[in-house]
Amino acid sequence: TGVQTCALPIYSKKGMVTNMSIEIVHASPADAAELLAHLKLVGGESDNLTFGAEGLPFTVEMEAAYLAKMENSRDSFMLVAKADGHIIGNASLSRLPRRMSHRGDLAIAVSKAYWGHGVGTLLMESLLKIARENSFEAIDLQVRSDNKRAIRLYEKMGFEKLFDYPDYFKIDGKTFDVSFMCLRLV
Repeated sequence: TGVQTCALPIYSKKGMVTNMSIEIVHASPADAAELLAHLKLVGGESDNLTFGAEGLPFTVEMEAAYLAKMENSRDSFMLVAKADGHIIGNASLSRLPRRMSHRGDLAIAVSKAYWGHGVGTLLMESLLKIARENSFEAIDLQVRSDNKRAIRLYEKMGFEKLFDYPDYFKIDGKTFDVSFMCLRLV
């Protein structure tokens, strides 16, 4: 699967529209430090992820090794969206083990400055293409039940809500429900 490039209208803080070239590529070990920084950024921009501004508990070396293992995998994939060479979004797909190996678990995060500009759609389309090429039969994801923007994206891609899990997240003493969604590919 090659690089996907698309010019998207990006709105500046002054409301000016510019076309920015967005590349969707497989993450490589060389992306490890920037990917971890991106995850800290997006974790601090919203409470929709399973982590906050602290990011994930991995060193650059650990992340690079993880990405290196994915390079020849047919079971795990990490894509990044890049604008002007910098990571602005990521999406991952991981095949579940053993008797669930026909299924994959999907996660996606886009920098808040790029919400609503099609970056999530590009990442999802690219990842779903990879899923089909690698014989995934179903894709699962979890999303905060009040994250309407993400739910609209997932529904646009064909995902259906299976159920809500009450009080799944607890952030600053407040609980939030999570919706479990699935896309059947066969």
